[in-house]
Amino acid sequence: MNSSSTPAWFTQGLGHIWLPYAQMKTMAAPLPVVRTYGSRLVLADGRELVDGVASWWTACHGYNPPHIAHALRQQLDTMPHVMFGGLAHEPAFELARRLTGLLGPGLDRVFYSDSGSVAVEVAMKMAVQYWLNQGEHGRSRFLVFRGGYHGDTLGTMAVCDPEEGMHSLYKGLLAEHDCCDLPRDELSLDRLDGFLAQNSHRLAGILVEPLVQGAGGMLLHEPEVLRRLRTLADQYGLPLIFDEIFTGFGRTGSMFAFEQAGVRPDIITLSKALTGGTLPLAATVASSHIFDAFWSDDPTHALMHGPTFMANAMACTAAMASLDLFEVEPRLEQVAAVSRALATGLAPCKEFDWVRDVRVLGAIGVVELDQLADKERLRQRFVDAGVWVRPFGTTVYLTPALNINDEDLNTLIKAVIAVLRAGRP
Repeated sequence: MNSSSTPAWFTQGLGHIWLPYAQMKTMAAPLPVVRTYGSRLVLADGRELVDGVASWWTACHGYNPPHIAHALRQQLDTMPHVMFGGLAHEPAFELARRLTGLLGPGLDRVFYSDSGSVAVEVAMKMAVQYWLNQGEHGRSRFLVFRGGYHGDTLGTMAVCDPEEGMHSLYKGLLAEHDCCDLPRDELSLDRLDGFLAQNSHRLAGILVEPLVQGAGGMLLHEPEVLRRLRTLADQYGLPLIFDEIFTGFGRTGSMFAFEQAGVRPDIITLSKALTGGTLPLAATVASSHIFDAFWSDDPTHALMHGPTFMANAMACTAAMASLDLFEVEPRLEQVAAVSRALATGLAPCKEFDWVRDVRVLGAIGVVELDQLADKERLRQRFVDAGVWVRPFGTTVYLTPALNINDEDLNTLIKAVIAVLRAGRP
């Protein structure tokens, strides 16, 4: 970057910032963004990049949706935040009503938090205490799956894939859970059934990302996997938790991924696109039979959890405005069009010797490489091509805004092909 175009806030603040997922000593400097619009990031030096990952999948309507911005300005003038302990406000209650209406019968109690990791932690606490409140102790483990990722906090690190995940350094600190293969076929189903027959008595629940294991490598599985898990959960009396932090709100082609399987979880976690990429908010939504285990005259049966900014009025308002856009604009039709374009456009990548697989689901396009030695160099090649694409592991992936225009989507696809065609990363 030209030093003359580097803003003072960047040079003066860089020495005080600790950035995510980065070795600060050797990493390339981050790119200063000064404005966003549509699917575009405007950099301080005037360059514009087409955002291929929608800011970690949050900006589902693109950047700066006017309807959400207008709602936020009104809410800011009225009430930006009040504590949710002992007080209530309309945005939180109205959002809960709308979310449970979208999720359908049974998922009817919403607990708010402010990040996806915390939402999963809350789900885990719900499942463990569900058993404790019924007088059953010793159920402190979860059944999780290879390739899974559920967050970076201590509790959620423990339920990520222990071998392929990024948290192996903390092994001695983390709680131990049971990690198995997803039941993709009859053999793995039989193995999982056998495991549960021997170990279900010590489990608090089953935790899975439906249809796509996101940060674990953008690994896809068929809806039948969820149906098998629902059957096993019912057979062994275990709460089934769907982590839809990534997959919720249209990303996989349906409003929620579980809809494609025709089964329902006992607890679901939501975040990321919940507010349309504007403010932090998460929700853990429980079924009535989970909630009923907490409904008691005994104060120790209460769920003792309460993030300071839970149910933030601004964030809840943004979420409702985002839901408005799903109602009045053809988002799922747009996702279908994006999916077709990704499937057709990324297909030529299959011809490259260093590409292991190309897969698409909804507005998710993945090119899996046989290896990726220098992610920073590959990211820079994408920047030079005019796009923001952030590979991880051995995957180059696109998760653009659901309503990205054809020109920007074509720019992303052509950039992926051109960068990979230039040679093995």
